[in-house]
Amino acid sequence: MTKSAELSVTVERDVAAEMRDGVLLRSDIYRPVGVTACPVLLCRTPYDKGQASYIQIAQALAANGYIAIVQDIRGRGISDGEYFWQFQNNAETFDAQDGYDTVEWAVGIPGSDGQVGTWGHSYPSWCIWRLAGTQPPHLKALFASGMSARLLDLNFGIFETGRRLQWTYKMAVNARRRTRDEFGPKSEEEADAQWYEVERGKWIWYLPLNGLPDYLFSTLTPLLKTYLKEQNKEFWAFPEIHHKVNVPTCQLTGWYDRLVGTIDNFTGMVKAGPESLRNLHRLIVGPWGHNSNNLTRSQGPLDFGSDADTTYPQEVTRWYDYRFKGIDNGIASEPPVKLFIMGENRWRFEDEWPLARTQYTDFFLHSRGSANTVRGDGLLSVSEPGAEPPDGYDYDPKDPVMSLMGIDAQAAPRDQSPLDGRRDVLVYQTPLLQEDLEVTGPVVLKLWAASSAPDTDFTAKLIDVHPNGLAVNLTYGIVRARYRDGYDNPSLIEPGQPYEYTIRLNPTGILFRRGHRIRLDVSSSDFPNFDRNHNTGADFWSDAALQIAHQTVLHSAEYPSRLILPVIPRS
Repeated sequence: MTKSAELSVTVERDVAAEMRDGVLLRSDIYRPVGVTACPVLLCRTPYDKGQASYIQIAQALAANGYIAIVQDIRGRGISDGEYFWQFQNNAETFDAQDGYDTVEWAVGIPGSDGQVGTWGHSYPSWCIWRLAGTQPPHLKALFASGMSARLLDLNFGIFETGRRLQWTYKMAVNARRRTRDEFGPKSEEEADAQWYEVERGKWIWYLPLNGLPDYLFSTLTPLLKTYLKEQNKEFWAFPEIHHKVNVPTCQLTGWYDRLVGTIDNFTGMVKAGPESLRNLHRLIVGPWGHNSNNLTRSQGPLDFGSDADTTYPQEVTRWYDYRFKGIDNGIASEPPVKLFIMGENRWRFEDEWPLARTQYTDFFLHSRGSANTVRGDGLLSVSEPGAEPPDGYDYDPKDPVMSLMGIDAQAAPRDQSPLDGRRDVLVYQTPLLQEDLEVTGPVVLKLWAASSAPDTDFTAKLIDVHPNGLAVNLTYGIVRARYRDGYDNPSLIEPGQPYEYTIRLNPTGILFRRGHRIRLDVSSSDFPNFDRNHNTGADFWSDAALQIAHQTVLHSAEYPSRLILPVIPRS
């Protein structure tokens, strides 16, 4: 711990900053006592800047010798103006110009040494990337986390029913406050509790979704209903601005973060950012989920060991101690990519992502036609298939495979045994591994399948099966049949016709230990992580009908379904 970590902190509340159009945005400013001049670290958030988590992080950063600012963005908290959320045309929001204006305001506050950096997880990092593309003169570095480079890498063109409804319900607290609505939750904590205990079991099943009552999400309801119809649109598209970002960046995410597409912001900066900065960018990927307050060893049923323990303020401070204070803390000599390899449970530095030494290896799906359930005969093998009968199952959207996820509707490591007996889950797994096998990088399933429906979904889940039988999910993916040729070219399928579907799972980093099995689960629903496909071919948001689809998964010499794993040779 540095000496500055012992500094006392003072706070100024609700300090106003005037934007270029006259709108006032308000911030809380945390200052270290006794420091004449220090760098400024800015977080812009659509959530309440007075949340306990923001207070904790800002106080820690200030105690480490930084001025930490938390600002309510336009139309949120106690800032003025109208709120436009991140799921719409970027030209319609004010986040880029407000971010620029705020950076240039922040550099002029008392105690600033002329350097401004950023911090903030998830949506606040969306705000960071929006402002970074405007090149504020006094932005000297950025730290961002938990924010995918592309929206479509997060939702795969499918409405995230559980998370998005819960999130909008919580976001509506501020909207109700602004309309002086006397009913409904009065805080985000109260909204979370009411959603879990009262509302969730009703609204995630509600059909049609565009019939959700207007009162449910207050003034955000129209925004949500518009977004329902635009699931295949890319609203974030940060790769389009990477070449404009002219400062060193540090990205943090976790293998279980559903926004692990954060990695693509690092690779985008290395490939497209200013050439003079390409060696200065850093990436950290731990064994964590999306909760930046839980960067710890304990994740679901897994203990990743003490090396996995850190805190968000520690990671932010380490970056800026190096960039802004010139402290020799090791970053300068470290390779740019820091990965936590699960199973081995240790950190490892790499020179690039994906790893140059990756051996992309086909693991083919096999069975005698009965891969249903964990007791089936599904097999994963590097041997190519011959003449094999297909597997089949019925997908009933009235009875979907339920997502095993965190109470916050985020991805998390979970014991998969509650799904063991479902016949609409095909299970393909290796024999017991005879030696350790590392899989680190992007994961893809090439699935040959047919359906009786004009539109349907296929899901994939990669699982680590422990010697004691514990089966824990690693990563997942989904494809909607109509988007098989791309999000810009949707088309229905011909019932009964085999198609090859490319299912891109989130990347992972794991050492499968000797005695474990590698398992792949294939199905057609992961609800409410993703909305149910109704199998009708109609627009999901206006459709109240649900039909059963008979699904056929082929794995033969003619239709070689295969899981492509990024195998890393062990020295």
